[in-house]
Amino acid sequence: MKCIRDAWQAYETELRRFLRHRAGDDATADDLLQELFLHALRQPDGLCGVDNPRAWLYQAARNLLIDRLRLAKDNVPLPDDLAADPEEAPVPVNDLSQCLPRVLTELAPQDREAITRCDIEGLTQQAYADGAGLTLPAAKARLRRARQRLRERLVEACQVTFDEAGQVCCFVPRPTL
Repeated sequence: MKCIRDAWQAYETELRRFLRHRAGDDATADDLLQELFLHALRQPDGLCGVDNPRAWLYQAARNLLIDRLRLAKDNVPLPDDLAADPEEAPVPVNDLSQCLPRVLTELAPQDREAITRCDIEGLTQQAYADGAGLTLPAAKARLRRARQRLRERLVEACQVTFDEAGQVCCFVPRPTL
């Protein structure tokens, strides 16, 4: 504790000045300074095992400041006319559920099971692998191949097209059997 007390007495004022300059306000700087002190207290040997306590304190202060700035989110109000009415602009992928049940029945049972269990029922890939008696890499590969075959069937059967970002832009619904 003596090492922390000595270092803190020697550098507290300049650390506070450093944090105030970078944080922009006194309250944030004081909060960060308190976090820094607690961080120093949590060190196994205090600061006695540190060769240069001043450098350690400044590095820890910079890290705390960076963490605080990463968490800070600037909120900008959006104009009222920016949001489109959901009824005006339906998302094509949401309507794809009209085509999905029929296309699923056209897949091989193994593919249908993998997609149904993992993507529709929400089972984890590990749980699917355990239930199917597969290793995790084998289950992941099976699911990837099943998704690819589903995509190919949707493109063929429902005439699904994608935009340049790879998102569903449109399709032709198929009646169910």
